[in-house]
Amino acid sequence: MKLLIDGIETTASPGQSLLEIVEGMGLMKGTLSSDPLVAKIAGRVFTLNYIPVREKDVKERESMRRAMAASGGVIRLLRYSDPVGRDAYKRTAQFVLFLALRRLWPTARAKMSCTVGSGVYFKVEAPDFSADRLEAEVNKIVAENIVLHRRRMPTIEAIRYFEGQGQDDKARLLGYRKKERIDLYESGEFADYYYGEMAPSTGFLRTWDIIPAPEGFIFIMPDVNNPDRVADYREMPNLFAVYTEGKRWGELMGCETVADLNELVKSGQVRELIRVNEALHEKRFSQIADMICERGAKAVMLAGPSSSGKTTSANRLATQLRVHGKKPILMSLDDYYLDRDQIPTEPDGSVDLEHINTIDTELFATHLGQLLVGEEVEIPVFNFKKGRREWVGHRLRLCEDTVIIVEGLHALNPVLLPEELDAGKVFKMYVSPLLPLNLDDHNRIASRYLRLLRRTVRDYETRGASVQQTLSMWDSVRRGEERWIFPFQENADVIFNSSTLYELAVLKRHIFPLLQAIGAEDDCYDQVRAIVKILNYVYEADVDDEIPPTSIVREFIGGNSFYRK
Repeated sequence: MKLLIDGIETTASPGQSLLEIVEGMGLMKGTLSSDPLVAKIAGRVFTLNYIPVREKDVKERESMRRAMAASGGVIRLLRYSDPVGRDAYKRTAQFVLFLALRRLWPTARAKMSCTVGSGVYFKVEAPDFSADRLEAEVNKIVAENIVLHRRRMPTIEAIRYFEGQGQDDKARLLGYRKKERIDLYESGEFADYYYGEMAPSTGFLRTWDIIPAPEGFIFIMPDVNNPDRVADYREMPNLFAVYTEGKRWGELMGCETVADLNELVKSGQVRELIRVNEALHEKRFSQIADMICERGAKAVMLAGPSSSGKTTSANRLATQLRVHGKKPILMSLDDYYLDRDQIPTEPDGSVDLEHINTIDTELFATHLGQLLVGEEVEIPVFNFKKGRREWVGHRLRLCEDTVIIVEGLHALNPVLLPEELDAGKVFKMYVSPLLPLNLDDHNRIASRYLRLLRRTVRDYETRGASVQQTLSMWDSVRRGEERWIFPFQENADVIFNSSTLYELAVLKRHIFPLLQAIGAEDDCYDQVRAIVKILNYVYEADVDDEIPPTSIVREFIGGNSFYRK
C-alpha cells in the first residue's frame, strides 16, 4: 500500500507497524527532538505501533482499515514540539513511573497530583519511599525498552482487575464507562490506562529527571524548546501551597475524583457542594480584601491566563473592598492595546495578540505612576470594532479611599510598573483555576483542560464563536501563556484558585452537544476526541438554578450579574 508520511511517499508491507515503516525511511535519529512519538491519520491520533495494512486484510481481501481509507494513505508524524506529542510523552512517563512504583512498593498508593512549572508532582504513600530508588528503577525500565502494546478487554473485566489491584478509584470510574470494552496498556502483571496514546515503547522516555518532594517526588519534563535537555526547574512554593489547599478541600468535601463528583450528582448532594464551593470563594475574596487594606495598597494588579475568571474575580474583590469603605475602580489593560496597525508582526507576517508588545506598556506605566501620586489622568478606551484606542474624556484621579483594580493577561509583568514605585502601593494577584479534581489516582485533570472547556462554552454562548474557531486558537493562546504569564505567577502576593469542584458536571451539559457535532473531517477532531474522552466519564448536572449570579462559573455559562447593564 502506498503511504504519504510527512510528505514522503513510501510503501507499507502487510504486518508492518508505523514504527517499522518510519525506521525504514531513516526518520528515527535517536533523539527526542527529532523522533516522532505518535501519528495523526484522518484527524485521529494513533500509536506508532499501529499497523496500516494487516496480514488478514490482504488474505481475506477485505477493505483497508477505516482510518487508512479515510486518509487516503496520508500520515503526519507528531513529535515533542507538537502539544499532542508532548501529551503522549507525559502519558508514557506516567506508565513507566507507576510501573516502577508497583515493582518497588507493590502496596503503595501513588497519586498524580499537580503540575508545578516544568514538573509534575506525585504523592506517594509508602513508609520507605525513596526518590533515588525510583529513579534507578525508571532507568532500568527505559533500558528494557518495553513495547507498549494495548490489549482490548471487556470493561467489566478491567473493573475486576483494578479491584483486585486495590485501585478502587479506577474501578469506580470505569463503572461509569458507557462502552463495553476498553484498551489497557500492559507490562507483565501491571496494566493501566491514560486516556490517550503513548510512545511505542518505554525506551522513548529519553529526557527527564526525578527530584524529591514532600510526601513524594517531582518528575521534570523535557524543555519545550530543546527536548534533548531537561527543563529548568524552580520551586514554586506559593503555587504548590494553593494546589495543596485545593486538594485538602476536595478531601474534606468528599470530592477528590470524578467518581466522587458523579455520586454527588446522582444523590443530589452536588447542590450542597455548589453552596460550599461558592462560600469558600467568597471567604477567600474577603481575606484578600483584608490583605489589600492592611497594606494600604492603592492599586491591585490582577492577572491570569485565558478563562481563569479574571473579570468576575475583579468585580467580587471590588465588592469586598466596598465592605471596607473603599471606592474601587476597575481598569482593563485591554484599553492600552496598541492600534492594530501598530502591532509588530512575527517573522511569518502573523500577529501574536498574546505578546506583551501588543500593550502600550510605557503609557500604562506613566498613567499608573501619575495616578499613584495623586495626579489626574485621561484613560483611553479601546474600540475593538475599529481596532484602535479612542480618547473620550474618561478622566480619573484617586481620592483617599480609591483602589484601582487593573485586570489583564499581562498585569503581573514588571514592565507595566513605573520606576521608583512605592512597592507598598501595589498589590499583585494571580487568578487561575487550579482544579484539584482527578479522574483517578493515576490521571489528573489539567487546569488547561478546564480553561479550554470554559472558553469554548463562553465563546459559543456569548461571542457566537464555533468550537472550531476556539480550538484553532488554543495552541497560540497556550504558547503566549507559557511565555508571558506563567513566568510571573509566583511573584504574586496572593494566588487565587478560581476552580470549583462541581463545574465539570455543569459545563458538560453546555458543551457536549457542541462537541458531538464535530466530524472526523474537521481539523480539530483529535482535540475534540481528547476532550470527550474525559467528559464521557462525567455525569451532567442540571443545577444552573443553584449557581449564584456572581459565581465565576457564571462568567462562562451566562447569567453573570456583573455583565448586566
